[in-house]
Amino acid sequence: GPKIDITINDALKRSHQCATIQLDFQLPERFNLSYMNDRQEKERPVIVHRAVLGSVERMMAILCESFGGKWPFWLSPRQSIVITVAPAFDDYAQEVMKQINDAGFLCEHDLDHGTTMNKKIRNAQLAQFNFILVVGEKELANKTANVRTRDNKIHGEHSIVHIIARFHEFKKSRCLDAEETF
Repeated sequence: GPKIDITINDALKRSHQCATIQLDFQLPERFNLSYMNDRQEKERPVIVHRAVLGSVERMMAILCESFGGKWPFWLSPRQSIVITVAPAFDDYAQEVMKQINDAGFLCEHDLDHGTTMNKKIRNAQLAQFNFILVVGEKELANKTANVRTRDNKIHGEHSIVHIIARFHEFKKSRCLDAEETF
């Protein structure tokens, strides 16, 4: 029967079939399928085959290539990380991480005492965390975090409630530039 194929191009302009919708008139006949219409007469159905993503592996490969490891926030396996300026703020970092995790977002913390804060930030950027939340004495007192991105854009100090609210907005809108628009 009729068929619609959706193809998309990758970075090298190669086309890949990803989605398909097709009407099948043969399988209902082969399996002797029927249903009763509103006049109580037997009719042969039409099967609609659909593959929204095509091959999941192919779709993932195209997404990986397209984003180059810099996943948009709503799709990222590394949405945020909390980094402390000193070991004295480890408890607050864990509290911030728990609040973000409890809100339904992915958050980790780096409590490695043998690494400088700048090295922790650099490691988080290389690991492609969308948002890096730095906490210290001022942030603990104000119940905030200093927000920066994997591309080293500094958004400054924001309350944890505000950060979580923005994360919800990014997830809902599925924006591709959350790090820029924070």
